[in-house]
Amino acid sequence: MNILITGGAGFIGSHVVRLFVEKYPDYHIFNLDALTYAGNLENLKDVEKKSNYTFLKGDITDENFIGTLFREQEFDGVIHLAAESHVDRSITDPLAFVKTNVIGTMNLLNACKEAWKSDFTNKRFYHVSTDEVYGTLGQTGLFTETTAYDPNSPYSASKASSDHFVRAYGETYNLPYVITNCSNNYGQNQFPEKLIPLFINNILENKPLPVYGDGNYTRDWLYVIDHAVAIDLVFHKGINGETYNIGGFNEWKNIDLVKLLCAQMDKKLGRVQGTSEKLITYVKDRPGHDLRYAIDASKIKNELGWEPSVTFEQGLEKTIDWYLSNEDWLKNVTSGAYKEYYEKQYA
Repeated sequence: MNILITGGAGFIGSHVVRLFVEKYPDYHIFNLDALTYAGNLENLKDVEKKSNYTFLKGDITDENFIGTLFREQEFDGVIHLAAESHVDRSITDPLAFVKTNVIGTMNLLNACKEAWKSDFTNKRFYHVSTDEVYGTLGQTGLFTETTAYDPNSPYSASKASSDHFVRAYGETYNLPYVITNCSNNYGQNQFPEKLIPLFINNILENKPLPVYGDGNYTRDWLYVIDHAVAIDLVFHKGINGETYNIGGFNEWKNIDLVKLLCAQMDKKLGRVQGTSEKLITYVKDRPGHDLRYAIDASKIKNELGWEPSVTFEQGLEKTIDWYLSNEDWLKNVTSGAYKEYYEKQYA
């Protein structure tokens, strides 16, 4: 079986690629990534020489390239993770998110439709999306798979659009698909523009920890390795045409999370408790900031048997330990030196 994983050099993608390459030696895993700022092949050093792994540098927004790739390779499945995903960046450059998240997804859907034609036997298009498509919650309630879409940022609007196109191809062309909407991911190998790795790096360098507004924005957090396991499960056992929400079964206010992170970092670094908290700096809120996200992941738990393997406190400690043990990786990413790895290995 040939599986195409898009965005496989990114944060979540690298964990999914590694799991599939190591767990399924009879599969051939093709990792397609444009290697933008968040794509890092150093994340996959341990599998790059495996006989069932091939890296492909390319952009899903290139219609001709995608069409040629699908004609040359007989893909049995696609796990679509490639996306622009940072909300702040979507506010400053929304068109980039439309190009990648909407047009890129359309190119993949068209390529699958053409390559598989009317024979969809043992084929599957797996689209990975976000809980942000549902909009914002008040103090109570949870997002379910039937919650109406109400995106509030250019990022979430672009992902909502791509979700709708995937479902439309299922209805119109009978394309076999599954969709998952996940909560905030955290863990090893995450590019330090996102809250947790950014703050770990800033604490190491004694830089301010910028917290939006009053810090009371609430998110559900999902350990990335648990997410990769869920993706594996949905890809193999999910029902075509179904959506599954994947969440960590926990909620944290941003300020409480930051204080927990500070306390764990002070302990790991041998600093006096409260040292890192002094770096917290409240900054002007961003436009369209959703108050609260919280996922009801009971469907995937009840139907497929998945649930998180760690609590947030355990996952956060594992994450901190990894970054402290891999400061060279962090320095390479923040300096841009990681790009040299691609030139050395693949140029």
